[in-house]
Amino acid sequence: MATNRTTNKVSTTNPDTTEAKPSTVSRFFNRNGHDKQPLPPVKPQGPPKSVLREYFESAVVTVIMALFGMTFIVQAVKVPTGSMQNTITIGDHLLVNKFIFAPGKSLPFLPQREIRHGDIIVFKYPGNPYDPKRDDRPDNRPIFTNYVKRVIGLPGDRIRIQGNNVVVNGQVVPEHHITATDHNRKDPLEIVNNPARKPGELYDVYYKSGPEDDSQDYDAFQGKDEIVVPEASYFVMGDNRNNSEDSRYWGFVPRDLVIGRAMFVYWSYDESAPQNEGPFGFIINFFTNTRWSRTGTLVK
Repeated sequence: MATNRTTNKVSTTNPDTTEAKPSTVSRFFNRNGHDKQPLPPVKPQGPPKSVLREYFESAVVTVIMALFGMTFIVQAVKVPTGSMQNTITIGDHLLVNKFIFAPGKSLPFLPQREIRHGDIIVFKYPGNPYDPKRDDRPDNRPIFTNYVKRVIGLPGDRIRIQGNNVVVNGQVVPEHHITATDHNRKDPLEIVNNPARKPGELYDVYYKSGPEDDSQDYDAFQGKDEIVVPEASYFVMGDNRNNSEDSRYWGFVPRDLVIGRAMFVYWSYDESAPQNEGPFGFIINFFTNTRWSRTGTLVK
């Protein structure tokens, strides 16, 4: 006799739980509507790098980046002479912006511009055609020696010297004249008279008391009252006007010899201060002879 048996199946699915399924958008971006399968791990090829090799590779990258920066962006220079005192003192170490005067057309979105009146530039010494013997000194070799001076004349400017006044295109350049004594040592100039600055005087220049010179007294003028700055050249002078070999003596600076614009003093060391000769003298001298007040100052 057949018996009717009813089998009750127990569902293991929680009726309150909804199974998560891939959305239509997700399936659209998965190839053929299937979930993306994870890639198998890739085993590194070749032998593992040693610590020495990793340090070597890091050093090479650092050197390449430093060379790139020194070639195209900035350069560090030391000032060994007093031709720009007291604007720049002997022992100042400067950072030079090489990018700002990069050759070629300036782009509006880059920090580039043309050279202006009053800029302090660093350039390769072009040599002295009027007194070539002065170029025989090992510290004054053309092209190999770097100079730092202030731009007075741009291409096409007419330059004349009238005593302590510099005349450009018939107008006296508004400079703040300070009387000072240069002891021809490595210490800054001794200020004798510093009058109040007049409106429009943007920078300081230093003269010694005594007779004043005119254009005819300088080699580059060749007995003329006035000279004209040629194309792609500049007329430069040091701020220490009575102790500066500049365009008054050897002529103009060609544009292609300009390295860049002096930005700021990243370190200044007083070479005129007493030196400690002990075993740790170099450490003591660093802390006692560093001009901390000048470190980080802008050059202007």
